[in-house]
Amino acid sequence: MFSYDRPLCHSLVLNNSARQAKLIGCAIVHKFAVCMAKQSVTFRDLGQMDYKTAWDYQESLLQQNVRIKSGVRSRESVVNEIKDRSDIGENYLPRTLGSELTTKNYLLFVEHPPVFTLGKSGNINNVLLSEERLNEKGIEFFRTNRGGDITFHGPQQIVGYPILDLEKFDTDIGHYLRNLEEVIILTLADYGIDAGRSKGETGVWIGQDIKGLERKICAIGVRCSRWITMHGFAFNVNTDLSYFNHIIPCGIQNKQVTSLQRELGREVDMAEAKDKVKANFEKVFDVELVSNE
Repeated sequence: MFSYDRPLCHSLVLNNSARQAKLIGCAIVHKFAVCMAKQSVTFRDLGQMDYKTAWDYQESLLQQNVRIKSGVRSRESVVNEIKDRSDIGENYLPRTLGSELTTKNYLLFVEHPPVFTLGKSGNINNVLLSEERLNEKGIEFFRTNRGGDITFHGPQQIVGYPILDLEKFDTDIGHYLRNLEEVIILTLADYGIDAGRSKGETGVWIGQDIKGLERKICAIGVRCSRWITMHGFAFNVNTDLSYFNHIIPCGIQNKQVTSLQRELGREVDMAEAKDKVKANFEKVFDVELVSNE
């Protein structure tokens, strides 16, 4: 880990007060060290869990991080008002000026029972079954606060929910979405499958450049509040694709949906697929996944 010492701090004499210059210098170097260090992301596999419970859990993690950010911003505001006062103790400013965001990053994996979820700007007409028919088939339905349109979650599908503070990565939602796509593209490459992106259509596709053969294997839809993300991706592994016949997936007409099982012609070990997604998440986001927090 990058560290700093007194000689480096003393070299940053930028203000009238040598003491203040030293302290501000420490804060600058500390911030640089945080940026250079590899981020730690807590990984949790929630197993099988109903959609609402998982949604509430994501929301709780997001709100914890938002509250932390609000507290940090408040402390920084106080410091800006009092840092020039002569009666500030020697040991106060270093801790405050050097405070960094203590938000925590998470990657959650989960499998849901059959459920259709509609994005906040989605079209309800893309659900082709009535509420009564959905109940008969045992399919839940939720209007959500994520982006995107209608999609399906179900057994043997890897649903990934990254709860990330993008201020520790890159405050660009488009770049974040491309990174999520890249994680799945690299995972499919591990299985010898050439996948990519379809212009103007978020997600991961196979045969995206061949008209009539385009097929989507991973849907993506996210929410971001104060640069904290939630929701994420749904990667079809051994997913029962017949459920997609009851919706217009992602509101996109005349394009197919596929799974890793269909593309390979065999059932895929879920644990193996999860390990590959995790490894590629670490690679793309340049993070370390930890499971002991």
